[in-house]
Amino acid sequence: MKMKKIVSGFAVVAFTTLALAACGGNNDKESASGSSASSSEAVKPAEKEAGGDLKDGTYKLEEKNYSNGYRVVFDMTVKDGKITKSNYDYLNEDGKSKQKDADYEKNMKEKTKTGPKEYIPELNKALEQMQNPDAVEVVTGATHSSEAFKNYSQQLVQAAQAGDTKTIEIDNGAELKDGTYTLEEKNYSNGYRTVFNMTVAGGKITESNFDMVDKDGKSKKNDADYEKNMEAKSGVGPKEYIEDLNKGLVEKGTPAEVEVVTGATHSSHVFQTYAAQLVNAAEKGNTTAIQVDNIVTKK
Repeated sequence: MKMKKIVSGFAVVAFTTLALAACGGNNDKESASGSSASSSEAVKPAEKEAGGDLKDGTYKLEEKNYSNGYRVVFDMTVKDGKITKSNYDYLNEDGKSKQKDADYEKNMKEKTKTGPKEYIPELNKALEQMQNPDAVEVVTGATHSSEAFKNYSQQLVQAAQAGDTKTIEIDNGAELKDGTYTLEEKNYSNGYRTVFNMTVAGGKITESNFDMVDKDGKSKKNDADYEKNMEAKSGVGPKEYIEDLNKGLVEKGTPAEVEVVTGATHSSHVFQTYAAQLVNAAEKGNTTAIQVDNIVTKK
């Protein structure tokens, strides 16, 4: 039975997405935007400081609807607590991989210098190497697809931490159901953890409250020393970039379209990853609070 074809904000040709994608969401390692995942070659994963262990098994996620003729299918294998295999791909209605679509490859490569034959294996390899969706870098020329990968791989990691092997179904492109959707990190990194709630009314995102709070519940926006130090180094601080990201989501309505804040690249990607996860929840109308047992690594 063929699934209906729709245009999705999450499986667009090139994708998207809060993030600090989740793992170690508050690690302030603002990196240059658009760097290649291939830079993770020969790099060992950082030692974990906090975050639930992954339980052995095969974890699956798939999009329900097609966008531009393709939908995401993704399975991740964990053995001895490690991610040993990542199979992220886009398939058409005949089950053919986008990696084998010569016309798509040619057209995308002419425009962005990369195609699915290159960026899909790069992303899968990066997750296997780094063991942490947050550490997977965006592939130049495939920003949206990279952010989709980070969102979906984060959801699979959360499933693996819980040992839940039930296939995650993404109703991509579905109308958002009214309600308030919440997500929060369990673990602190650099003294802060992410808390995020998003309100949908009339099928639209009307309010976005992404923030980072310390153990006393104080927002990073109110940390004068942090603001001063970060602004001196990168030209922007949490007081500015957090507001910009929240405003961007309400205005654009789609995490993929929220612009990365210069000087706060990593935090912007975290925002996109978590916002995308909340949108996936809103597509289903699932208001159950999402707790992310975020991976925090030693510095």
